[in-house]
Amino acid sequence: MRLKISITGSSGFVGQNLLPYLKPHNDVYLIGRDELSTAVIDLKNSDVIIHLAGKAHDLKNSSNPNEYYQVNYDLTKNLYNTFLKSDATKFVFISSVKAAADSVADILTEEQQPIPQTDYGKSKLMAEEYIQSQSLPEGKSYYILRPCMIHGPGNKGNLNLLYQVVKKGIPYPLSAFDNKRSFLSIENLCFVIKEILIRNDVPTGVYHVSDDDTLSTNDVVDILSSSLNKKAKLWKISPALIKLLAKIGDTLHLPLTTERLSKLTESYIVSNKKIKNVINKPLPLTARQGLELTARSFNIV
Repeated sequence: MRLKISITGSSGFVGQNLLPYLKPHNDVYLIGRDELSTAVIDLKNSDVIIHLAGKAHDLKNSSNPNEYYQVNYDLTKNLYNTFLKSDATKFVFISSVKAAADSVADILTEEQQPIPQTDYGKSKLMAEEYIQSQSLPEGKSYYILRPCMIHGPGNKGNLNLLYQVVKKGIPYPLSAFDNKRSFLSIENLCFVIKEILIRNDVPTGVYHVSDDDTLSTNDVVDILSSSLNKKAKLWKISPALIKLLAKIGDTLHLPLTTERLSKLTESYIVSNKKIKNVINKPLPLTARQGLELTARSFNIV
């Protein structure tokens, strides 16, 4: 059955990968950022709305905080209100695990009380809460997906920066930090979204999305090194010294800052059991396979 699907944020990383994933078997319509702020949004009589558009987390902390709420909350609210009045039956909102927590002591599940610390996370949570607070007409469903760190071919985030370090033969100096992180291959995210669209047995709700396995940053360095046919260079430098250097980086605006150090070394484990139990199918890629694909794409560029 061909679905009519309206998508926002199609020019972003997720959108660029999701479009070719969905287009062969569905009719896909694009909603631009300007249209999202208008009084009337044309959903093209779509069956499904996928809301990808949003303001991403700014690691440099240079953004105006109000922009997060204007984009992540106000535009989502406007689009969801349009969905409720339309004939569309499914609304998929791409939120973030940062709407739940910026740091994780154990394993992050959907049952944890959200405690976002940044304007990015708070604005995403506000959008989630608005969606959940509205009366849902019969026959309609919403799906709030909270992906963890998404990566894949074409990704230009922290993984790419780490790849460039490895490529230059610079030793990774943070191997003394022992951590475990959840990642999310773009292929696995697209698979989950597709399953939600084509099935009618996925209950409305909030779902964390991650790969099945966790990896340490040392594992990631090893995978990136292997993609370059190099042996990983891992240096164990005192964590206390590294943290001091990061604080200096905060003041002098150096590449290594406290927040970037945290991104590289903290443990952040996300449970995907809720969505996996509902879908009851294996994800296309393991965490390692996904990162190997991403690493090889860096090597091609």
